Amino acid sequence: MSAGNATRADVAGGSYHPTALAKKARTPAPPRPVQAPKRRDGKRSTSASASASDRQTRLLLYGLAALGPIALAIVLVVLLTGGKSGKVSGKAPKIDYAALAGIQKGPAPWPPEYGSLPDRLGALHLSALSREALAFHIHQHLDIFVDGKKVTVPALIGIDDGSFITELHTHDSTGLLHVESPKKIPYSLGQFFGVWGVRLSPTCVGGYCASPSKPLKMYLNGKRYRANPNNLVLQNHQEIAVVYGKAPKKIPSTYGWKAAGV
Repeated sequence: MSAGNATRADVAGGSYHPTALAKKARTPAPPRPVQAPKRRDGKRSTSASASASDRQTRLLLYGLAALGPIALAIVLVVLLTGGKSGKVSGKAPKIDYAALAGIQKGPAPWPPEYGSLPDRLGALHLSALSREALAFHIHQHLDIFVDGKKVTVPALIGIDDGSFITELHTHDSTGLLHVESPKKIPYSLGQFFGVWGVRLSPTCVGGYCASPSKPLKMYLNGKRYRANPNNLVLQNHQEIAVVYGKAPKKIPSTYGWKAAGV
């Protein structure tokens, strides 16, 4: 991955995975329950990072080759899949979403809410990481429609002013969600909305609540999802659609994963 902070051109172009954390224009209120890790000052070039990574991989493979072909095969699977293989098992964590601080309950657009994010992390069972953790790395795509019009899922959700990054975040405004964690455990759609700072419930998204004339419907891979959306466990390559009021002409059922490089 390339070093240095993300630029507006990067975001507009759909690039992602900066090793240094992107910065936004303003500085949030100082965190209280969760202390943000110190910023990293050093910068490494893409070639230097790749070279070091290649050397480490070769040394690991040489060492494990001595243990036999089975051990080598296991390591190759992990390296080649990048932590994406296998379905995540388990249930979503129990969270009192109504008690989260700083949740936006008004109309769209909804910018990332940073001011109370450190206060929410503990309740969301999430961490303030100093850098991306790629041991478990999967992606989903989120579409939100209000009366047939698409609502932007903004860039840099969960990336707080270059000071820390959470396990659930976005790098750009394409709606591509990133789950990047040091361990393979269930993460939920509700946790992502909690990081974003936007209300999500079976009847409301932000300031839009269901009524007889304006229903709120959830879709997973193009099919109706009728359970509590907060408890939807995130799996690799899910297409999630939240639709309020008038539906779009077509409910998305998949995403261009290959084109996005994920």
